[in-house]
Amino acid sequence: MIRRLFILSLLSIFFIGCKAKRTVASRSESPKQKKEVVVVKKESKKSDDGLYPMPEDTGKFVRFNIDSPEEYVETFAEIAQMEMKAFGIPASITLAQGLLESGLGKGALALKTNNHFGIKCHTGWEGDYDFHDDDEKGECFRKYNHPMYSYRDHSLFLKHRSRYAFLFDYRSDDYKRWAKGLRQAGYATDRHYPQKLISLIERYELHKYDTEIAKQGFHRPKTEEPVIASRAQSRVHVVQKGDTLYSISRAYSVSVDDLKRWNYMYDNNLAIGQKLTVKTQNFNK
Repeated sequence: MIRRLFILSLLSIFFIGCKAKRTVASRSESPKQKKEVVVVKKESKKSDDGLYPMPEDTGKFVRFNIDSPEEYVETFAEIAQMEMKAFGIPASITLAQGLLESGLGKGALALKTNNHFGIKCHTGWEGDYDFHDDDEKGECFRKYNHPMYSYRDHSLFLKHRSRYAFLFDYRSDDYKRWAKGLRQAGYATDRHYPQKLISLIERYELHKYDTEIAKQGFHRPKTEEPVIASRAQSRVHVVQKGDTLYSISRAYSVSVDDLKRWNYMYDNNLAIGQKLTVKTQNFNK
């Protein structure tokens, strides 16, 4: 739950203020506490994007030691639902990917980077990073000081890359089509990836989190009139080489802050081919 994540973040700040800074724990240590706080390279502070309160980036790495898949789901289910409300990605898919890619929350990559979705650096990534053996030895992976930032980056990663665009034509509670579509779009090379996601979703009944949000009326299919009407009012800019948020804002006579708010961005990173909402009648009357 989000409240739990905030409490743990506040405790970490108090703990650091009272004791000497710790060094990173070795793999041989037996974790007795629910989290450890270690000092890492300080990232730039991320602003509140209006979707839900993000924990302040204090520059401290907040590590969550998860004891079971059930505890992982309990910890991150509410965040996955909030991401579903904001972006239309099924909460069940987000949780299943988190479980699978993070090794049930206990994998080496997740423990040292808070990267719960195996997202690599890719061109244009300016945040923190670390190296990890994956398809090749010593590949670059994104690193976050708090797991919530990994969840938000996962949503942005899918939403702003054209190869995943067709997924958002699916119902946001159709986890089976989403699971198969992720493999089709190239998210993973494992041909059994869809079956693994579906198995996790059904084993831990993750689809119930989709149903809860769908009943609230979030993210109806594109064929329904309200969504079509909304999209007809929007203009989209496809990011080209050399584009920056500032140059795009000047071209469309909008502010950088508005661009970030309309596109649910918490930093200034752009990717070539990324689609940005640049004008909507709802915001620019």
